Amino acid sequence: MNKLQTPSYPLGRNLFKGKGIVLTAAAGAGIGFATAKRFLEEGADIVISDVHETRLKAACESLSALKLGTVNAITCDVTNDQNIKELFDFAKHNLESVDAVINNAGLGGECNLVDMSNDEWHKVIDITLNGAMKIMREAIPVLEVAQGCIVNNASVLGWRAQAGQAHYAAAKAGVMALTRCVALETVKKGIRINAVAPSLAINPHLAKTSSNELIDKLASQEAYGRGAEPWEVANVILFLASDLASYLTGEVISVSSQRA
Repeated sequence: MNKLQTPSYPLGRNLFKGKGIVLTAAAGAGIGFATAKRFLEEGADIVISDVHETRLKAACESLSALKLGTVNAITCDVTNDQNIKELFDFAKHNLESVDAVINNAGLGGECNLVDMSNDEWHKVIDITLNGAMKIMREAIPVLEVAQGCIVNNASVLGWRAQAGQAHYAAAKAGVMALTRCVALETVKKGIRINAVAPSLAINPHLAKTSSNELIDKLASQEAYGRGAEPWEVANVILFLASDLASYLTGEVISVSSQRA
């Protein structure tokens, strides 16, 4: 189908003025970085983390150059319990309050199950699902102070079948179930937990896990004839983290046409 035009970039409305936000996997050019930028544009102060130290430093410099809220950065491997503890200790030290945690870390890949090694399976599950669990587990006591929220990054592959994606789809389906279950555990603490499920967000890192032919095919199947811009997914994350979503918890919001 014909590709429809990308809408104009949104203006900030100070939705998060005075709020402190922690974001994982926020380096690079994907959803995490776009979300960090949008939070700053909405008045927040942020702590960003990533496992890639050089990319994290570059992201911090780029975000700081906007001269909006404060930006602090710390490396964090979401599979490492000590790294996660250090991330939240760092956030408590550098933010006046921790009001939201954006759980963005994940690892994809393309491999049919019959060809998949145990190591390939475990690596995707460990980063994408176990990492999400570990971040949530450490975040909950911290968020209880401000009665904040968690937004997890899932995927439409948690619902949709796609060959070569058994490990990633299983991990993202797990993130969805984790979101729903833990949301009921934290509701009396005043903590909301929701997730976004993007279909296809266009960024340079896609080429590392998917062929150009597959990316073009998936984009053409979307209702708009294109993949989402990372900031379009970020806008939905911001909504779920905001007071506008005060009655939503345990929900998974699709950021896609659902045709793909």
